[in-house]
Amino acid sequence: MSTILFDRIVYGPVHSRRLGVSLGINLSPSDGKRCTFNCIYCECGLNEDHRTHTPAPSRQDVKVALTAALSKNIIPDVITFSGNGEPTMHPDFEAIIDDVIDIRNRLCPEAKIAVLSNSTMLHKTAVMQALLKVDDNLMKFDAASDRLIELIDQPAVQGFTAGKLIDRLRMFEGKLTVQSIFLRGEHKGVSVDNTGAEDVEKWIDALRSIRPRKVMIYTIDRETPVKTLLKASPDTLDKIAEEVRKSGFPTSVSY
Repeated sequence: MSTILFDRIVYGPVHSRRLGVSLGINLSPSDGKRCTFNCIYCECGLNEDHRTHTPAPSRQDVKVALTAALSKNIIPDVITFSGNGEPTMHPDFEAIIDDVIDIRNRLCPEAKIAVLSNSTMLHKTAVMQALLKVDDNLMKFDAASDRLIELIDQPAVQGFTAGKLIDRLRMFEGKLTVQSIFLRGEHKGVSVDNTGAEDVEKWIDALRSIRPRKVMIYTIDRETPVKTLLKASPDTLDKIAEEVRKSGFPTSVSY
């Protein structure tokens, strides 16, 4: 099973399809994955295959690692919270965001700060406050139906629904970027496909309610833990993007 797990707090810089030259920050333990989703396409693998046995890095660990990386004349386009799972699960997430903003302002003021999140922790006031401080929130929104969210994202959060997800994304009042993957295939004998016209229209209708400043759509780029998944075709992605643009949202496509 081929997966990508980051064994350092700060990694890269790497060239991101959507963000440019990105210096990553991993707030999950280095020996596995910690996430409130268990996405069937996740490059880090499935949660059950990568249980962690060590703690997450401390606030001080993050400060030291980022300062050391930027002191090597690394000038990224963006400092990105991502890594082996959901960064907003870290108990000191808001304080770490404050530290990173301070370090960025001193050592690489031109760089932006981005967070890649699955939106499951937005009910926590400290998490929401922290996210509103950064330059770009890239929030996962793969489908607008409970059925597809259960199939594709496999939430490990009890009671998580599409309706709750949409309501939480609306709390940003437009200060967010929505990122959505489109794919086809099957998992455990069940068809998986969020590219159909009805499901896409429902997703776009939710976007009209969320009002993001940008939409990023993409498809599978690396090997997935579930081997029976297929990329959405460039033509399919282009057609979806065109419909999103008709609703007034700037949209980028990664094939």
